Amino acid sequence: MKTLLPPARGYFAIGSEGISKPVNLGNLLRSAHAFGASFVFTIGADEKALTMQADTSKASTHLPLYHWRSLADLKLPRGCSLVGVEILEEAHDLPNFPHPVRAAYVLGPERGALSPELAARCQHLVRIPAAFSLNLATAGAIVMYDRLRSLGRFGCRPVAEHAAAVALAPHVHGAPRKRRGQG
Repeated sequence: MKTLLPPARGYFAIGSEGISKPVNLGNLLRSAHAFGASFVFTIGADEKALTMQADTSKASTHLPLYHWRSLADLKLPRGCSLVGVEILEEAHDLPNFPHPVRAAYVLGPERGALSPELAARCQHLVRIPAAFSLNLATAGAIVMYDRLRSLGRFGCRPVAEHAAAVALAPHVHGAPRKRRGQG
């Protein structure tokens, strides 16, 4: 089966702090699988959420799923930026956010917010510009789509309604480069 995802730079993960609803974790996992996440994680998840209802793509068989009991247990790869997704005054609006090449996005719990300790540990905070809070799995899908749109290999979006999209030029590999001191 041919993948519809264009090659993107870097890698990403997505997770949630204090997730309690199995359907939300299942939907987040399914979306992560669809958008090409490298792994999914939870921090302090409710045990019943780990049953992951609604994971119709069986994503848990295709990508790693890590459950950390507390923020102290959270271990990310070296160089991976932690990006909190939350409605906070100091957060950047998602459409203006330059996504890190290596990132782990973390959403707050349903009916709650990221803990102050987790927000402080994040290198970046972003918010989805919306009139009110969105469902956790929906918010996660929006963040992953925005990342794909920003870092994926897509041409520029046309600005006029009936204009044709400009195709992305193929990548051109340069000639081999010699390093100094090598014959």
